[in-house]
Formats: sequence, structure tokens, C-alpha cells
Amino acid sequence: MPEVTFDLLGLLVMAAVFAGFVDSIAGGGGLITLPALVLAGAPPVTAIATNKVQGVFGAVSAAVAYARRGLVDPRRQVLPAAIAFVASIGGALCVSLLPTDTLRLGLPILLIAVAVFFALKPGIDDLDRAERMRPFVFNITAVPAIAAYDGLLGPGAGAFYMLAFVMLSGRGVLKATAHTKLLNAASNAGGLCAFALIASPWWVTGLCMGAGQILGAQLGARLAAGRGARIIKPLLVVVTTAMALRMMWDWL
Repeated sequence: MPEVTFDLLGLLVMAAVFAGFVDSIAGGGGLITLPALVLAGAPPVTAIATNKVQGVFGAVSAAVAYARRGLVDPRRQVLPAAIAFVASIGGALCVSLLPTDTLRLGLPILLIAVAVFFALKPGIDDLDRAERMRPFVFNITAVPAIAAYDGLLGPGAGAFYMLAFVMLSGRGVLKATAHTKLLNAASNAGGLCAFALIASPWWVTGLCMGAGQILGAQLGARLAAGRGARIIKPLLVVVTTAMALRMMWDWL
């Protein structure tokens, strides 16, 4: 039995292209693809798992695009990516143990705070600054914390990675975005491994959407690499605010 009809699959792939474009610049592509999967008839847990299938492709595609432009060295991200992968699995496995409903209540406030920070704080641009945390310490603290959150809940993980790279590693906005993608892919993959045990992702649909994500991510990374903070900051503010508003709407 097919997962979706061909016309629905075409619409989902188009949504994935747009999501990959947005996600490669500012994160938050799940705002587009997750509701699209639910509207296509996927049960919530299946939609989340399928969303992680296709999301991995977009993040990896963006990481490759940024690496080709010399904005990130993937070899230096092997260790933090491995840490993110394991931490994300751990976070996903803790879903039944932690008060996720309580944590969700604070997420809109946190996301709006991130949006306000990037919108109003002066001096946030593409220039690198002095790091406040050594790479080793960053890799064993900030990376697993955000990755575990990605496995546990997920919304806004890309924005949190980016904020950490800007505030703690001293990266400019463009390089922070570039460094975020491989870690986001790793924590997506870890979350997928955990969710695949408790859900049945739509593998064919997810892989087809993944192809769309690859295309969208390449286009988005090319635009971001050319315009840097001028395009990344406004889109990040819009996406994080939209995520916060969506969460509040869901609770009404």
C-alpha cells in the first residue's frame, strides 16, 4: 500500500525544497515539512520520524555546500558530530522520563528571546570574535546539551546551535550557520534512530523529500554564503518567532 498518492508526494517534495532552503539559512525547516506531513495523513509520531528522515539530507547538503566555500572544515566536526549523534539518541530515549510538557511551556519564551537577541543586539555580523569557550569544552557541554534537546523535543535546535557558536565560539553569523549544519544533521540522525524503534517512518516519502531538501539546501547555502548576516539574521528572527507563535497556537 503506497504511503501517499503521487500528487501528494509531489506537494511534499515541493515543501521539502522550500524547507531545505529556509533551513540551510536559518533553521526551522520543520515548520514547513512537519505540518505538511500531518496534513498528508501521517500520524504525529510517524510525521516526526519521517521529518527526521528527510531533514538529515538537507542538513548534510547544506554542510557540504558551506564546506566547499571554505566556511567550515568538516574534519574538525567529526568528534562534535559523533557527540551530537549519541546525545540525541539519549535525549530521545528520555522522552518518557522527563517532563516534556513542562519543557514545552518555556520554549516559546526561549525562542522569542533568541529572536530578540539577533534582532536587537548590536555587532552581530559576519566577523569572528574572541572565543569564550575552548573547542574541547564547547564539544563536551554545549553540543551534547543542544543535541539531547533535539532528540527530546527538537523545535529550534538549529537556532540554539547557532546562538552557541556565536556567543561561545566567537563565530560570525555566516560561519556559525555553516558550523551548525553537520551537528544538526548528526542530532537529526540520532533522533531518527531512536524514533525508528517506536514509530514507522514513511521511508519512501522521506527519501523523496530528502531529494527536495538537497536541492533547497544548495540554493539556500549559496544565497547565505553570498549575503551572510544580511539575509541570515532577518530570516532567523522570522523563523524563530514563527516557531514560538506556532507553539502558542497549538496550546490554545
